[in-house]
Amino acid sequence: MRRIFSIFVALSALATMLTLVVTTAAPAGSTPSYCGLVWGSLDKSNQYGSAAPVTNIRSGRNDCFDRLVFDLAGPVSGYHARYVDRVTMDGSGAPVPLRGGAFLSVAVYAPAYDSAGNTTYNPANRAELTDVTGYGTFRQVAWAGSFEGQTTVGLGVRARLPFRVFTLDGPGGGSRVVLDVAHYW
Repeated sequence: MRRIFSIFVALSALATMLTLVVTTAAPAGSTPSYCGLVWGSLDKSNQYGSAAPVTNIRSGRNDCFDRLVFDLAGPVSGYHARYVDRVTMDGSGAPVPLRGGAFLSVAVYAPAYDSAGNTTYNPANRAELTDVTGYGTFRQVAWAGSFEGQTTVGLGVRARLPFRVFTLDGPGGGSRVVLDVAHYW
């Protein structure tokens, strides 16, 4: 009797495990997203503008995406990011050479100069705003200008991949515009 009971318990446990596997498995034909990210590759924008100037542009790496950050010396600003065939300079329209298989034009609605016209962000190398050597997705970050209250950079990436853009308050009285590009779909 004890042996039959042990077999019954084992079969019940197996049936429970199979039920859990079947009910939690992804539906047929669907593919789970990379790292659980649900971003797309269409244009992202927030039309809010700010007089707070850009003070720095920096980048970072994450297990699932690469990040580009615009630091502002005041309230958060709006933005427009989109994939383009080529990035062009603000004002002149001259092409901005970039490495990569796809190109993002990233405009932050904030100047890189103060109200007196003094530069607040002056990169040492306009062709390489940050060193992205070894990044999973980023290939190059290049200056595309600051004109009429808008600062634009060109971002060369490995391929047309999902991305998101959002804003953060701080540190202190400053704020940030953040762009993340996934490593994979």
